[in-house]
Amino acid sequence: MNWLTNVVRPKIRNMLRRETPENLWIKCPDSGQLVFYKDVEANQFVIPGSNYHMRMGAVARLKSIFDNETWFDVALPEVTPDPLKFRDEKKYADRIKDARARTNLNDAVKVGYGKLEGAAVVVAVQDFDFMGGSLGMAAGEAIVRGMELAVEKKSPFIVFAASGGARMQEGILSLMQMPRTTVAVQMLREAKLPYIVVLTNPTTGGVTASYAMLGDVQIAEPGALIGFAGARVIEQTIREKLPEGFQRAEYLKEHGMVDMVVHRHELRPTLARLCRLLTKAPAQEGASKPAQPVTSPAQIVSAAETAPAAPHA
Repeated sequence: MNWLTNVVRPKIRNMLRRETPENLWIKCPDSGQLVFYKDVEANQFVIPGSNYHMRMGAVARLKSIFDNETWFDVALPEVTPDPLKFRDEKKYADRIKDARARTNLNDAVKVGYGKLEGAAVVVAVQDFDFMGGSLGMAAGEAIVRGMELAVEKKSPFIVFAASGGARMQEGILSLMQMPRTTVAVQMLREAKLPYIVVLTNPTTGGVTASYAMLGDVQIAEPGALIGFAGARVIEQTIREKLPEGFQRAEYLKEHGMVDMVVHRHELRPTLARLCRLLTKAPAQEGASKPAQPVTSPAQIVSAAETAPAAPHA
């Protein structure tokens, strides 16, 4: 009896047991509905029913932007991995190793160079899954290197921001990346190259206080949380109740902090139109041109919102 109970039954159970992936289903944070992961992935990580925009990894984001999902990874400068030998509950060096193993990224920012509807662009993406997309020395170097490459190639620079702010484990060295990236933005301005920022959920802290709010055109994804300090901190400071939807993309557009709120499915053609308008490049065959010359930032945004997308090659 022991042999049947202890040996045969477990073997039968193991034969019948099916391995189920942990992320087979996703629960929508907005509506609470359960959605099949593959359906969400195929829909660019937008929940089909509620249109809630989930966070998107760096590789998936680059695939969604570049033609034929093809680009060149930009080599980034090496930095000291743990300059302050920081430790809290865990060594900072160990946190970096864990984040790299989990995300297959070297740090929070990945930079690619490729074609967007036939035009060369440099794209930098912050991945929130890597330590909250925090801005450290490596991330700062990646942003600066991406802007330098844009100047070398004379191409637009697009950044997808997603961050909780500066990386506290690097202290003042992290905060120094704010002025460094700001100076790099000025380098783009002097070269008269377009700098487009796409604010995703969430973009906060030192990233918002530096390069994430310095774009020639500021785009936000629907429902994205964008701000410097948290809403609770602000309420405690000013001792007033904040308006509903404060720091969300739609509220910020109404109050002039961002230029456009664009659904993820429309993001690629919108970015392509903006790059053509800002570089005065000819539209692809079959794409209509603006009815009037585009001269002001407001006209550029209006033209990018209304002009139809160019056909894919």
